[in-house]
This record gives sequence, C-alpha cells and structure tokens, in this order.
Amino acid sequence: MDLDAFRWLLTADGRRLLERAAEVDPGSRSGSLAGHAALRRTASAAHVAAALTQVELRRRAVAKFGDDAARMFFTPEGLEQATRAPVAAHRAARARAASAASVVDLGCGIGGDLVAFARAGATAAGVDLDELRVEVARANLDALGLGGAVAVADGTEVDTTPFDLAYADPARRSARGRVFDVDGWTPPWPFVLRLLERDACVKLAPGLPHDLVPDHVEAEWVSDHREVKEAVLWSGRLATTRRRATVIGDGGLATLTDEDLPREPVGALAEGDPLPAYVLEPDGAVIRAGLVTAVADAVGGRLLDEHIAYVGTDRAPRTPFARGYRVVEELPFREKPLRAALRARGVGRLTIKKRGVSVVPEELRKRLALAGDAEATLVMTRVDGKGRALLVEPLA
Repeated sequence: MDLDAFRWLLTADGRRLLERAAEVDPGSRSGSLAGHAALRRTASAAHVAAALTQVELRRRAVAKFGDDAARMFFTPEGLEQATRAPVAAHRAARARAASAASVVDLGCGIGGDLVAFARAGATAAGVDLDELRVEVARANLDALGLGGAVAVADGTEVDTTPFDLAYADPARRSARGRVFDVDGWTPPWPFVLRLLERDACVKLAPGLPHDLVPDHVEAEWVSDHREVKEAVLWSGRLATTRRRATVIGDGGLATLTDEDLPREPVGALAEGDPLPAYVLEPDGAVIRAGLVTAVADAVGGRLLDEHIAYVGTDRAPRTPFARGYRVVEELPFREKPLRAALRARGVGRLTIKKRGVSVVPEELRKRLALAGDAEATLVMTRVDGKGRALLVEPLA
C-alpha cells in the first residue's frame, strides 16, 4: 500500500470514500463492478484501490480483531503478522498485573499489541523501521480512542530504561519465506538475549525449542480456541515459573505450569491392560510446554504410550487443557479389516485423529472408500509401542 494513498484515506474525503467502498457487495459480480465504477467517478484510481484494499482487509481482520476491525487500518503483511486480540489482551493483562505501567514495543507493526497494552491501562510507545506501518499504528490508536506514541526508529537502538517493560516480536520472515535460523530474525537472537536481561516480553513462534530458553526466563505457550498461536518469553520480575501453558476459549482462560507436574511418574498403559473409558487429547499449548503428565495427573489417568501425548482415564474428565473422547470400542488397526468394521457400522463420514503412527488421515480415508449415514471419530495411535485403533465419541 502506498504511504501517500494511506494518508489520504485518513482525510475527510478519504473516510467518506471508505464508507462508500464498504457498501460495495464483494459477493455480487455485477454489484461489485457497478460499485467500483461509481467509486472511480469520485476519486482517483490509486485512492479507490487503497479504499477497496482497506475494506477487504477489515473484513479479513474480524477473525483477529472482532468488532474493532471495522474501525482499524491494516496492511496485508501487518494483518498476517498481527496477534489475535484475545491473545494480545492476555499478554497485556499479565504485564499490568506485574505493575508494568509503561511499555515500549520495539517493532510495533500495525499496532495490534500497542492497542492491547493501551487498553490494559499502560502508557504505550512503539517504534518501527517502516514508515507506513508507523502511520497505520498511529491511526489505529486514534481510531480506537487510545493514547500512545509511535515513531519511526530502529528498535535495537532504542533506550528502553525509561519503560517498565520492553516488548519485542522479532520478524521471522524474509522475502524468501519463513526464517528458522534465530540469527536471521529481525532483530536477531543476540539482541533478544540482551533484552531478556531486564524486565521484558518477547513473542516467538510456538515451535521454540526448550533449550533456547535461558535459565532465568519463563516460556509460555498460548493457544486460542485449540490453535497454538505463540510462545512468549518473560524475564525479570515477570518470570514466575519455567514453563507455562495458557489456553483461551469461550469459557475464559486457564493456565498450567511446571509446578503442576506430578512428583511421581504417572505411568503408561502396557500391552494387555484394559482400554480406558476415556481418551484425552491435550491442548497443543500443553504439549509444547511439556506438561502432558500434569494433565494426566489431574484427571487420575495414564499415558496411552510413554512417548505419545494421549491420556487415558476411567473417570469422566473435566479439564480445559484437553479435549475428551469416550472410548466406544477397539477396531482392527490393519487397513482391510478396519474398512470392513467401519462399513459394517454404516460409517460414511470419518474423522481420523492420529499420533505416533505413520498414517496420513486424508489418504487413509480415501482408501477406506466408506459409504453410509453414520459419522464417527477414530483415534489411531500406539499403546506400549503397538498400533491401536479406537472408535471414540467426542465429549461435549
């Protein structure tokens, strides 16, 4: 998006064009063509393109920003990289709970995290190297009636000492795609390590290896409605444990830490043991944080296999940290008898969940060639090292 065109959108004429562009129906080809033609009679092609792009980005942004999206401004890359609002709000609430009254965002992008910090009551300041992103971030604070300062600057050169908390979200993409080498991030890993020597918060990809986390730092994995969104490193007085899993859902937020791990091993099923009444699939944040046995201990269960993140229990599970299934029966693991068993039960729609076995659900489902009116869920995994297929029913 062109910087001058974006600045024009913030004028009175630009806002009126945005309002008219929002009325164009993207689902109707004829309506869309007529609407675009009408817009081009009132503004330049560049301004119309900027307005239509902004309207489309706002529609896509609803999934991350909810009702705020209709008032905010975006760039395609900025929207893709932005944190979901509930996740950013959780992070900001943690910072405020630790008495971080002022925060500096050292790569603020379009300002999604600045919005969250400001809404939590912090004095928020942000810098970014890209002038367009800075303009968008400033516009978003203004659009939502929030205070905060934004400037074009290199985050690695900013003096963070006047702020209670320094926040960074290193860019992990380049023109060639995702960057996996930490020294290729912007800012690079050595800068992140220096930042973590003070009160800081750093957002990283959820695949963060545990051995990269410094000894004095807390690593928190966060999921939103079963999707693991990020790993966050907390340092200084904001680090309260070593590993944490936080899950966000319709019912609110729940958190689990390494202090919840059992003192004694929970054990795993052995060959010949009866199948459990229920199977639990721990949330991805729990798995990433290495806290599966904490879930098993909380529900009085055992691992199905010592190397696999499935938990079996004989009592009805109630936990926000895993999805539960009632075990109906065991079916043959081999493909041909499995097909016969499913067809005999009239299964035509099959959800396949697997861990620890070399099965590609999409390919297996196609080979099974099922037909019927029944719908079923199949868990394919290992118990004591051997493949097992369990027909299960998802719990409410």
